[in-house]
Amino acid sequence: MSIRSTIMILGLLLYAASASAQFPIENAFPNLDFTRPVDLQHAGDGSNRLFVVEQVGRIEVFVNDASTSNREVFLDITDLVNDAGNEEGLLGLAFHPEYAENGFFYVNYTAADPRRTVIARYSVSAADENRADPASALILLTIAQPFSNHNGGQIAFGPDGYLYIATGDGGSGGDPQNNGQNRATLLGKLLCIDVDNTGGGREYAIPEDNPFVGNNEGWAEEIYAWGLRNPWRFSFDRESGRLWCADVGQNRAEEIDIIEKGKNYGWRIMEGFSCFNPSSGCDQTGLSLPVLEYGRSLGRSVTGGFVYRGKHVPELEGKYIYADFVSGRIWGLTYRGPEDADNQLLLSSGQNISAFGIDESDELYICTFGGSIFRFTPTITTQVEDISGTAEGIRLTGGYPNPALQSETGLASFSYSLTSPGRARLLLFDTLGRIVRVLSDEERFAGTHHLDVRISDLRPGVYFISLQTRTRQLTRKLVVME
Repeated sequence: MSIRSTIMILGLLLYAASASAQFPIENAFPNLDFTRPVDLQHAGDGSNRLFVVEQVGRIEVFVNDASTSNREVFLDITDLVNDAGNEEGLLGLAFHPEYAENGFFYVNYTAADPRRTVIARYSVSAADENRADPASALILLTIAQPFSNHNGGQIAFGPDGYLYIATGDGGSGGDPQNNGQNRATLLGKLLCIDVDNTGGGREYAIPEDNPFVGNNEGWAEEIYAWGLRNPWRFSFDRESGRLWCADVGQNRAEEIDIIEKGKNYGWRIMEGFSCFNPSSGCDQTGLSLPVLEYGRSLGRSVTGGFVYRGKHVPELEGKYIYADFVSGRIWGLTYRGPEDADNQLLLSSGQNISAFGIDESDELYICTFGGSIFRFTPTITTQVEDISGTAEGIRLTGGYPNPALQSETGLASFSYSLTSPGRARLLLFDTLGRIVRVLSDEERFAGTHHLDVRISDLRPGVYFISLQTRTRQLTRKLVVME
């Protein structure tokens, strides 16, 4: 059996065994909500701020604090942005690697009359770090769009310092203009440009090692890779350097690709692992196939994410986290090579997941089209914590035994400590993030307290105990067995 078949079968098995989904999510910023968030970024300037891109044409900025209720409009270009189609709008944001010094950031949006994609550079205001200067716009690149859908939209700086741009195939259905395979157009591609230099009459330069530099065939020199349908979110893994990309499918399959320079990822010749045009017997010579695909029984529109490199959920370390916009399922793909990979359903969230983002500490956030930003419920703590379980004044230990057997005492014991008196709330969550039981919610004196959790009436599975004070939270996993 091929590795592709193995991955697909494993993915289906993990979906069917939904009890294995054991990573609940929580609202990361319960006092904030957004209008159709499609991207989340940080500036890399040590300010601990997050920037949320709203499809309508705004970028909001706020301090990365779960209790914050304050946010400001960093940039408002709603008068420039066309979001009339459901896949148009302000779609991408990238901060220059030297943003702290030069104040440059870049946006990807669609405009009208004529319909086009615009890549533009802006500068932060000299007077206010939470405001951009709208008059500073420098348009680097425009790409004519024949239809309103399949705009791609992600932009990101790679480890090489170049700006990467994901473009869709131009839209409609079935790529009627065959843009994915046409190397003379910028549509259906991953592009790579040098924004620190200019050349050839452009406001940017072509990297010297781009695959089609100096070609005589009329191919676009900006192209890094091609054969993409609608790449909805790509990211670089900071440890392996791999470039992960999720490409939305047509009618049959969604796919995950690892993008490499100068390679052709198949669209419209293929959709995932199968022939598309022609529907059978297609010539696959020179095509790079996905590392994973999933079918319509699991979802209808893939949303790419990141390889998890944070600290709060160590069980996810090294997994590529991605989701489906329609079904709300979130998966983690462990990829060790083309012959060694496995896929795990992490959660059926019930959310329309439009994007993922990371903060300065590489912690992962989940943007939902409904307006909320989620994160995985930390299995260590929401704050900095050493391995012993301490988080600036509180401690949660246990439970014992863990796994807890219902056939024995029917109880699991926890201890928690407070260095100052105050209200302590202890909650029992299931793997969908639902509160199963409020275990305690009262004022407590400073010191150590003990808590016995009744498990005799719980269904076997994975649960989470959360200790919450006014400013801190700790979470521990509890496994209940018959």
